[in-house]
Amino acid sequence: MLKRKIEKTLLNWLNTENRNPLILKGCRQCGKTFSVLRFAQQHYKHVVYLNFFENPDYRTIFDGSLKVDDVVLMMSAFVGANVRFIPHETVIVLDEIQECPRARAALKFFKLDGRFDVLATGSLLGISGYRSEDYSVPVGYETIIDMFPLDFEEFLWANGIEDSLIVLLKQCLEEERPVPEALHQRMRDLLLQYVVVGGMPHIVDQFIKEKNVAFVREEQKLLIRSFEDDMVKYAQGADKSRIRECFESIPKQLARDNKKFQFSLIKKTARSNQYVGSLQWLEDTGLIRRCYNLTLPELPLEGNACQDKFKVYMADTGLFVGMLEDGTERDILQGDLFGYKGAIFENLVADFFIKMKRPLYYFQKDTGLEVDFVMRYKGAAVLLEVKATSGNTKSTRTILKHPEKYHVHSAIKLGDYNVGRREQLLTLPLYMGFLLTER
Repeated sequence: MLKRKIEKTLLNWLNTENRNPLILKGCRQCGKTFSVLRFAQQHYKHVVYLNFFENPDYRTIFDGSLKVDDVVLMMSAFVGANVRFIPHETVIVLDEIQECPRARAALKFFKLDGRFDVLATGSLLGISGYRSEDYSVPVGYETIIDMFPLDFEEFLWANGIEDSLIVLLKQCLEEERPVPEALHQRMRDLLLQYVVVGGMPHIVDQFIKEKNVAFVREEQKLLIRSFEDDMVKYAQGADKSRIRECFESIPKQLARDNKKFQFSLIKKTARSNQYVGSLQWLEDTGLIRRCYNLTLPELPLEGNACQDKFKVYMADTGLFVGMLEDGTERDILQGDLFGYKGAIFENLVADFFIKMKRPLYYFQKDTGLEVDFVMRYKGAAVLLEVKATSGNTKSTRTILKHPEKYHVHSAIKLGDYNVGRREQLLTLPLYMGFLLTER
């Protein structure tokens, strides 16, 4: 059974007085339903479960009055006499709530009534074109939390890495001392496995049990096809093809030395005003995240971001690898990455940052200066270079030599190294990227 960080988030919600109904939002199959149901069964005496995707008839429960007593009466008629609605002991779980807009509108009434907690999941909330009917979003009466596939730390837990070893890694980072060699090698191996497998719970669970990379590949392709089916099914008009074209262009975009997203790579006649909405659609699903270029690598990063110049990364590195040609997974596990120009490990670091809810920024100037990522770390702007094996940091060194111009005083290089420092540049193994959480 996979241990997930969302369990702590749900417990914090439960311990909040006057709490709102809670919606877990995330891409399909990232573990929302499993986590919500396990939490509900552990913390409530009675659980009422409605899955609007599997049973569309449940939508009719909310066709009439949205008063809590009326809704509860209709629920009891649909789910049977075995469920009990006991105030403050019963939780109502609404799975795939985007399939029933009036159920979401009803959250306001449950909040005001206060007798029953409501937990919901949503895969396509807020997606343009998803539902045509009008309904009221209960602003101020719901709490939405983003959920992602497993992050690298959760992947380590699933592989039997104990918290004491993660604490040791954190100590090595803080004290800037090398990781013991045996642990270093184990972490290198697990990192490559994470790059190939990613964080989709079902895939992770089966990989740990069977170590079957062929199964991983097939499941990833099935998932990608299901996401593409959603693009066709739920988008509107011309967006149907444009969203899919944007999505399918991502590997091509990241394979270039200059990874800035180019609309012309989607197709020669593509224009930004035609496709920018398609990118937003993909980002709203939780599948991708944009990484914005900075006019200056200084705080506040958001205030220096160029909204029209960006790179695009997949939110889960396993799905990104699943979009690449067959055989890529073998190359990664064997450490043969020279043909991918850093795209895989840049996407890995983006995966780390997205799942820790860190915004993505990079720095590039027409003069040739380019740094893979810029982040707020320990209260300062810090440059971050990602190197699959080795590579120079010419741009980073140039920026560090001119603090009066760029206002940057330190940098981190992630690569196939152990921990070390040379003046302003801290070198870390790639697997330590998930520990860079401090803001």
